[in-house]
Amino acid sequence: MELLRVVFRHYRWPFVGVMLLSLLSAVLGIGVIAFINHYLIVTGPQPIEIGAMTTLLPFIGLVMLLLAVTLGSQLALTTLGHHFVYRLRERLVKRILDTDVERLEQLGSAHLLASLSSDIRNITIAFVRLPELVQGVIITLASVAYLFWLSPPLLLVTAVWIAITMLVGWWLVSKVYHHIRITREADDRLYRAYETVIHGRKELRLNRDRARHLLEAVYGVDARTYRDHIIRADTYHLSAGNWTNIMMLGAIGVVFFLANGLGWSNTAVAATFSLTLLFLRSPLIQAVGATPTLITAQVSFDKLRELSLAPYREDFDLVDDHGEWQTLELRDITYRYPAKTGREGFERMGFEIGPINLRLERGEQVYLIGGNGSGKSTLAKLLTGLYRPHGGEIRIDGEAVGEADWHRYRQRFSAVYTDFHQFDRLMGPRGGSADPALLDNWLETLQLAKKLRLEDGRVLDTELSQGQRKRLALLMALVEQRQILLLDEWAADQDPQFRRAFYRELMPRFRELGITVFAISHDDHYFAHADRLLEMRDGRLRELTGEERDLASRDAVERIS
Repeated sequence: MELLRVVFRHYRWPFVGVMLLSLLSAVLGIGVIAFINHYLIVTGPQPIEIGAMTTLLPFIGLVMLLLAVTLGSQLALTTLGHHFVYRLRERLVKRILDTDVERLEQLGSAHLLASLSSDIRNITIAFVRLPELVQGVIITLASVAYLFWLSPPLLLVTAVWIAITMLVGWWLVSKVYHHIRITREADDRLYRAYETVIHGRKELRLNRDRARHLLEAVYGVDARTYRDHIIRADTYHLSAGNWTNIMMLGAIGVVFFLANGLGWSNTAVAATFSLTLLFLRSPLIQAVGATPTLITAQVSFDKLRELSLAPYREDFDLVDDHGEWQTLELRDITYRYPAKTGREGFERMGFEIGPINLRLERGEQVYLIGGNGSGKSTLAKLLTGLYRPHGGEIRIDGEAVGEADWHRYRQRFSAVYTDFHQFDRLMGPRGGSADPALLDNWLETLQLAKKLRLEDGRVLDTELSQGQRKRLALLMALVEQRQILLLDEWAADQDPQFRRAFYRELMPRFRELGITVFAISHDDHYFAHADRLLEMRDGRLRELTGEERDLASRDAVERIS
């Protein structure tokens, strides 16, 4: 299984050491049975003084040693498992951090959250149960070797009996796998419903028809699918456990029939066979019981593989110094979204933008306008390197940005997107602390000095208006001291007074600091402050000059309608 393969690849020698402990535990377990067979079954009654000295005390010592080794092997494997799961979760988060934004958007947050929670949890549970499976297999092999030494004919019949038992058990377990996989698919859909309940809480509170539809027609369908298939999975699991338990008891009856009824062996051998089977019964039942959790872990590994995230890399491609630059060019850049299947069942080509040609000069302030769906946000993501262009190239001072240079290119930008995430920690250049003087200055300028409480660079305030949250996001972008600032409808949530201050006071200050600003905006009253005005329409970009610019500055809404 994938779980064992991955563990052996990353923790080979610790895993081998744990396997040796488990093997020693199995040998000691068989040793206890052999001791009982030789000294307590075959050997006749002895005086109590002699029995206590030569039989009971060594037997107690052997049992204590078995207890210590068995517990030690289980604890070692469990500890190893939790270390592995910790590392697996860390690697998954790092891979998400390294994966292109385009791929993450295709997956959706519900899918990723399900993997980070359900899949990792399933693998953790499987690792906790892994000792039962491993020790069950090892004890079974050791027991078979001992039974072969006692009576090959009895072992042959017993082995056939156990083989039939295990084959039926595995068939039942395969049914568990089928239903567990369906429940995992339902789990993804349930996470999407949870997101809707949480993020759409205001609208759902206002519209009770929509709330009822969500509960009954969306969540209810997936929840019932999950319930029905998890019940079937548990039914097959319980059937497998009971089948194994009862058939192992039946094997004891078969052994005594063959030994006493057909004369294949004597009663002492039959008793030892039965004792060994009883000893073997518990590990086998535990192994069967652990199998569904391991199957669930395999399903989770399959789901993690389907994410198609970036390969794991330890480093973060940090950049200490970007160097100076004067021009940034987008040459014949094209990008097309994946095709989608419409309601009629026909595949529709995805929206395409380009070819885009754009040249930015160091310190420029460029404004972009355009209607909904015109491609503004896509262009912003292409400009900042979050999307990889399908055609054309980006050049810095005439030098093309190559495949190995994307990480360096992206780190030239700070951005506040319309769907920005509000972080709670201020960071300066190269991940260090923000410059105190610069921070205090921007706090006053953005009128946040009396609104925010800071402690060791961490923002303690959470109850802020949308406009204040955008100012905080801009503050975080500014103290990073990056070379280019991208603002996507930043001023849309500001009050009229601060919006005026933003365009008339902050933007000129950005120019003085040499910060290149690329702003998506529809504030037509302030277009005159831009060095250049661009328009995006139907995926095509062009610059507005002369009379066209004057017209756009008078009425941007009319322009994009």
